Amino acid sequence: MSNIKKQYEYIVIGGGSAGCVITNRLAKAGKQVLLLEEGPADNSIFVHIPATFIRVIGTERTFIYRSKTSPELNGRATTIPQGRTLGGGSSVNAMVYIRGQAEDYNDWAKSGCAGWEWENVLPVFKRAENNERLANDYHGTQGSLKVSDAKHKHPLSLAFIRAAQEAGYAHNDDFNGESQAGVGFYQTTTVNGKRGSTAATYLAEVKNLPNVTILTHAKVQRLLLTDNKVTGVVYKNKENTEISVFSKNEVILTAGALASPKILMHSGIGPENVLKSVNIDPVKILDGVGKNYQDHLEISIYGRTKAPISLLGQDKGLKAIKNGAQYFPFHSGLLTSTVVESGGFIDSTGEGRPDIQFHVLPTLVGDADREPIDGHGISINPCFLRPKSRGEVVITSNNPDEPVEIDARYLTEPSDVDAMVRGLKIARNIIRQPSMSAIIEQELLPSSKKEVSDDELIAHIRKYAKTVYHPVGTCKMGMDDNAVVDPTLRVHGIKGLRICDASIMPSLVSGNTNAPTIMIAERCADFILA
Repeated sequence: MSNIKKQYEYIVIGGGSAGCVITNRLAKAGKQVLLLEEGPADNSIFVHIPATFIRVIGTERTFIYRSKTSPELNGRATTIPQGRTLGGGSSVNAMVYIRGQAEDYNDWAKSGCAGWEWENVLPVFKRAENNERLANDYHGTQGSLKVSDAKHKHPLSLAFIRAAQEAGYAHNDDFNGESQAGVGFYQTTTVNGKRGSTAATYLAEVKNLPNVTILTHAKVQRLLLTDNKVTGVVYKNKENTEISVFSKNEVILTAGALASPKILMHSGIGPENVLKSVNIDPVKILDGVGKNYQDHLEISIYGRTKAPISLLGQDKGLKAIKNGAQYFPFHSGLLTSTVVESGGFIDSTGEGRPDIQFHVLPTLVGDADREPIDGHGISINPCFLRPKSRGEVVITSNNPDEPVEIDARYLTEPSDVDAMVRGLKIARNIIRQPSMSAIIEQELLPSSKKEVSDDELIAHIRKYAKTVYHPVGTCKMGMDDNAVVDPTLRVHGIKGLRICDASIMPSLVSGNTNAPTIMIAERCADFILA
């Protein structure tokens, strides 16, 4: 890392999944880059051990956002953790490597994002990837992003896969290949039993180059603009002192779907009514900033195991000592587990395209707002992949230190509720198949009864549905009146500024969002360097 200067060729705001990729690509091209990250370095042991990521949630390495309360969720607010450390989401997520479906990207192109068709993004996914097992038309082996198979396979994860096949769903050993449909073990962004975040891969490759400066504990307040051109950034350091830095070429905003629109609005870029309501003078009116908020919701069904075989208690006493003794010398054993080891993608409508994803956890999980159910068990979590509900993110103060307000509007579209009911029915059928019945004593929730009404399932959804932590869409790409960036990720009407994170997705991809965010960052670097 070089000394802090006042001017750089490029300033990257946010050292997360996208920011580390952009920094890598620009640095390798010989460009002078300043990377600003609000949180600390990724130097916690719990970041790098796959199974301990839950220990990071709620620490200084995450933001804990809260949505407004929602009548569709029985008046509940939801908690939406986001990464706040080098590597961002890739340093605190469950490491599942999923790209989504070809149709997702073709739909982006049809919506006004020319050049984002599947045929254009697949080569970028391949270029980024370093897959330990797969090398074919869909997979690469030379990229910076390490992708590997599960080193640990929990008996409950295996039981789910067998039971799902007994229920009639095909086995799939590559959800990123020719077809996404089926059940199996997820490939993950891990390497040699350790997390392979973009900080541990992309950023590690360039962090010691003389043309790279990395500042942690740098909280961006606003962009500096002259005549609708971004010329620099104002941030606060650890001592709460405001510092201005300047860019010769471009600023790239990679702060995520909740922070990127916030920074824009505090810079005077956004909906006129929002800016004026907090006494910020509009520099550029862009109505789409903060709009189009989307996220994946999932709903758990819980099964009690007959024997004490779940993950419960594995971090205590002699079991913890045994797991540590396996992990630290050999990088093997339970601590290499990403916890979300198995799952799958199922078409619940018969239309030929999976619309439900399963995340299976070999323990009874709660969420950020409630404790887990006591005892040993399994959580099978169906998630609806393409929700139609849309929310909004706004600022409520002209003080950048105040949090945004998130009106998520989850389940405001009845079709989203219907899809989650279908997912629950599939999960309840799977848990009653022979391979699960052999080890599951009973279903705890939504009901131990085999037959339940749709109304009972909907009540369960409204009481327990939770986010999968995939917020996207708040600075969407396109050419319509609500688009914030064009197909090369330049902000409409503003020079010297691009946005490169999940906020630019016009619609959610059919799966986990980290791999697509890395692909977006790779493409953004291509656009800049071209």
